[in-house]
Amino acid sequence: MDLLITRPLPQSVVEAAQEHFNVTVRSETSPLSADELRTSLADFDAILPTLRDNYSAEVFADVPNPRAKILANFGVGYNHIDVEAANKAGLMVTNTPGAVTDATADIAMTLILMSCRRAGEGERLVRAGNWDGWHPTQLLGQHVSGKRVGIVGMGRIGQAIARRCHYGFGMAVSYMARSEKDLPYPANAHSDLESLAAEADVLVAAVPGGADTLHLINADTFKAMKPTAHFVNISRGEVVDETALITALQAKDIAGAGLDVYEFEPSVPDALVAMENVTLLPHLGTAALEVREGMGLMAVENLKAFVAGNPLPNRV
Repeated sequence: MDLLITRPLPQSVVEAAQEHFNVTVRSETSPLSADELRTSLADFDAILPTLRDNYSAEVFADVPNPRAKILANFGVGYNHIDVEAANKAGLMVTNTPGAVTDATADIAMTLILMSCRRAGEGERLVRAGNWDGWHPTQLLGQHVSGKRVGIVGMGRIGQAIARRCHYGFGMAVSYMARSEKDLPYPANAHSDLESLAAEADVLVAAVPGGADTLHLINADTFKAMKPTAHFVNISRGEVVDETALITALQAKDIAGAGLDVYEFEPSVPDALVAMENVTLLPHLGTAALEVREGMGLMAVENLKAFVAGNPLPNRV
């Protein structure tokens, strides 16, 4: 069977796939174009796509009898794939949950610390040659230990962030989720976002992307937050109304933000780039070799199960 891997992946993943498929690895690092999306469905039996390979309902409508029968997504998030349209076209869709949990939680902690302690601002000061030495009131940030983290979304990643905050930094935990969680530490469950935002010293978005969470974090959220609070997003860019975030930062309604994802990624608004109290990372959530290998090998396991006619381990 012919498999298309839409972006370069670690060699160990490609070799694992080659044991079971005739593999074509697309060399470009950019997402599939509109024509490439349609051609992939017609020319391959299986596809291993990833973030921003936009398999929309329109794409499936243009290829009414696709040769492809599975999209084994590389990543836990699959909001770039219209799963309902894929299923109607005869394709199964899988993802790679679990493999990304700890790495993404680590990046959340990186952003929490960088934003609260003004680490990005400090590094820029040193690199620019403008640091004139230590003094008692230089770059005073916010102490993280003992503060309260508010987590929007308490799935695998949200709980991994909460564990790090609670056990590593003695932070109190509050959260909002679809259902109340049985957690091994005290945690305040909230049924509405504004009350969670008002309570948190650091508010972290850790929900899936998609229509249900589009602009979930918006102007009302930022208005509810303390002026000393920081906002962190490691979920999907479109979860946040970026214009509202910029307005809140410029008005000093919140103290700072740490972002790994963006609403119109890879475009980052000039207003965010210009602000010193914003930490900007280039979507590093899972950017560790062993994590990317784990994600890829999990995708290959889904493909192997498909070939064997077995239940797919991670069907969505």
